[in-house]
Amino acid sequence: MTVPDLASAIREANRSKYGLGASVWTKDLGTVKQVYRDIHAGIVWVNRHLTVPPEVPFGGTQESGIGRENGFTAIDSYTQSKTLYLGW
Repeated sequence: MTVPDLASAIREANRSKYGLGASVWTKDLGTVKQVYRDIHAGIVWVNRHLTVPPEVPFGGTQESGIGRENGFTAIDSYTQSKTLYLGW
């Protein structure tokens, strides 16, 4: 799909009911900041796509799954805290 500008690209991407990941190819940090801020996706890659090291949280938004996998934040998805409080 061809779009005339970045705002149109973001608008079209956000029309999807899914939001797993997005990519932008640029050397302009302003463009990176705008895409990261405005696009509805769980991860935004810059100048690459589909690389996720195991220490980086990964997961989508909207209808692209639930929670996160990888990284320290994923532990919350697999664990439940329990408290023992002794008052003696």
